[in-house]
Amino acid sequence: MSEVVTGDAVVVEVRVAQMPSRALAIIIDMAVQLTVLIGAYAILGAFAVISDSAMFAAVMIVLLVLVMVGYPVLFESLSRGRSLGKLALGLRVVSDDGSPERFRQALFRGLAGVVEFWMLSGAPALIASLVSQRGKRLGDVFAGTIVISDRAPRDSGQVIMMPPPLASWAARLELSQLPDEVVQAARQYLSRWHDLSPQVQHEMGVRIATQTAAFVSPAAPPGVPPHAYLSAVLAERRRREEARLAKRAGANGMPYQGPYPQAGAPQPGQPAPYPQAAPPQSGPYPQPGPYAQPGPYTQPGPYAQPPAGTPQQPPARPPAPEPPQATPGGFAPPQ
Repeated sequence: MSEVVTGDAVVVEVRVAQMPSRALAIIIDMAVQLTVLIGAYAILGAFAVISDSAMFAAVMIVLLVLVMVGYPVLFESLSRGRSLGKLALGLRVVSDDGSPERFRQALFRGLAGVVEFWMLSGAPALIASLVSQRGKRLGDVFAGTIVISDRAPRDSGQVIMMPPPLASWAARLELSQLPDEVVQAARQYLSRWHDLSPQVQHEMGVRIATQTAAFVSPAAPPGVPPHAYLSAVLAERRRREEARLAKRAGANGMPYQGPYPQAGAPQPGQPAPYPQAAPPQSGPYPQPGPYAQPGPYTQPGPYAQPPAGTPQQPPARPPAPEPPQATPGGFAPPQ
């Protein structure tokens, strides 16, 4: 996973394509290009006897340029960042800010690909991909693009919903400094929350919530359970991503069909701690049962009067309950 920051200063989570899948996509594309070149050469060779040799060479040069450069540029421009190889493996080329690839960027990638793959056998692309944290080859560096995966699983279909009491507080959160590693740890913790024992739920939740609080401001309200705090942070992060993608889809006149599921939609698999926005039917907060109605009041009988001269004793007070032990980060202790 990686993060991109859009022009609206919104952090979007994307899954960078791995090198094996990218290499296989390139092999598929090069096989298609070689097949086209061999077929075109065979067709032109049948007319070479009656054609001028200079014209034959010129046609072959034009054909080479069209196949090596025009093929990736044309496919990626018309299919919004996908060539045949990328389409087969579920990959897509997008800009660094998550927007669709432009023609100028596809042209830069196509020209750089001639040098990287056809002239130097892919060595520069391999070295650059190993050095770059996002797996960028030289064409991606020059064009300002990144290759992402569209078919990667996304949290097993689980949706983490916002705890209603924390919605107003979460709307003011600053999330741009939150590392991807901490987000993944929090998401895995919430997805496994139902399988953990109460003690492990609290201990692991406090540890991950404390790490998250170091990068998120403002601080959580006092007494918030760690799982509720993490649910609020991740749900607000997803809400902002959905709002940005829906806004962009509306500007293009297209319905939103982004990678992030809509809130409240039924999802397969085990529910996360907050499967529904309102009212939550399962999760960390147990639902209170019906309040016990007081029974009919009994009429008190006559009070027994103490004998005359007996000193009045003050009623004994029950002992004060012990205060709960504080936990790191101010999160509520387990019940």
